[in-house]
Amino acid sequence: MQITMLHWTYVIIILVILAIMIMRKDIVIPSIVGVFIMGVIGTQSIVGGIRGMFDGLIVAGIELIGVIFIISIIVSMSKMLEDIGANALMVAPAAKIIKNPNIAFWFAGIAMLLISWFFWPSPATALVGAVLLPVALKVGLPAIGVAVAINLFGHGIALSSDYIIQGAPTITASAAGVEVTDIMVKGIPLVVVMGVVTVIAAFILLKRDMKNGKIETKQALDEFKEIDPSEIRPVAKWAAYTVPLAFALDIVIMFAFNLTGGDATALVGGTASAILIIFTILAHGKQSLDKVSTYVIQGFKFGMEIFAPIIPIAAFFYMGEIEPIQAVFGEGILPAGSQGILSDMGNLLANSVPLNTPMVAITETVVGGITGLDGSGFSGMSLAGSLAKVFGTAVQGSIAVLGALGQIAAIWVGGGTIVPWSVIPAAAICRVDPMDLARRNFYPVMIGLGVTTIVAMFLI
Repeated sequence: MQITMLHWTYVIIILVILAIMIMRKDIVIPSIVGVFIMGVIGTQSIVGGIRGMFDGLIVAGIELIGVIFIISIIVSMSKMLEDIGANALMVAPAAKIIKNPNIAFWFAGIAMLLISWFFWPSPATALVGAVLLPVALKVGLPAIGVAVAINLFGHGIALSSDYIIQGAPTITASAAGVEVTDIMVKGIPLVVVMGVVTVIAAFILLKRDMKNGKIETKQALDEFKEIDPSEIRPVAKWAAYTVPLAFALDIVIMFAFNLTGGDATALVGGTASAILIIFTILAHGKQSLDKVSTYVIQGFKFGMEIFAPIIPIAAFFYMGEIEPIQAVFGEGILPAGSQGILSDMGNLLANSVPLNTPMVAITETVVGGITGLDGSGFSGMSLAGSLAKVFGTAVQGSIAVLGALGQIAAIWVGGGTIVPWSVIPAAAICRVDPMDLARRNFYPVMIGLGVTTIVAMFLI
């Protein structure tokens, strides 16, 4: 494995970007400049760097297009439901259970956890967010609180454990040379510790900031004010019943036909599109052709406003993976045998530390987190599994525990809860800034990873 100037350049730019993020400044410019610098160094051509700035945006856009579309069409549907007054009727049943911000936080989180275990977080985010956000806002839980709940429970706890679909533990177990059940069973204590510590820390910090007035708790309440029953049109009543039933039917279909990931997301998006068209026609009749275009424009305008600053940021971090960087700069950009810049640097770190139980646990967590910086927690799990096999054998410890630890670190970072370009679904559906959500998650997740790593030292 050869570490080149391109590898070190990528690491240095990451450190610069992290420093700028800590200063609470936007990182669009350093991300675009970072792609340019890597292009110049990798291709030894200024023209290559200039071309890379644009091609990187194309690659990042292709990677994110599915998420952009699902969020945009869900928002389009929501705009229509608000317009006809159906949203006020839809939130009424949940409002009977959710009486205060505390219940709203835990109700949204647990609902997200259960649905994500069966169908993964992407479709679950759209379902849970669209239904529960209005209720939570009405009882005083800010939108950022809803985003934290569904993000930590879904892309954190559910995705890092993945007990039902078993995609994550299968990848880790295959690389580690152990049984999938070993990764899942021996990883249960770590999953529980990580989830409990992180969510409680996030909840405490959220409540503290709400109490101190640092978070607005009366957002968008005007949208959910009580309306006169005599003013409710029949079409709104039909929509209020049909929309929840349609999405409930989606869940049944996902389970019956084993639809997960992108397939499940497509089902949710198609359902939202059908609802948008049908109820626009029923509500607006002859004006529906023009009206549906208005809703679609509003939805996609919102989607692009959210994603516009994220795409150039993601463009840089995708350069850490082998396929995106080769797509932008060509196959000769990396030395022979490279597994991608992030994986190469992770291997270098792993080969540079002393092998004892505390150090291998710390290294497994750090390497897992590093491989998640590209915003895809699954990209680093093969490396996490391979390292677990090497480390576990060297210290005569549990390979399965180490593999589970690396899996947790990779997914919590990149799957993800603290990388801005991986929290987009939760941020967008709750209409908050992805940067704000990532910052709010950062300290709780770091605390959780620290405590989980310490616990792992006693289990290895």
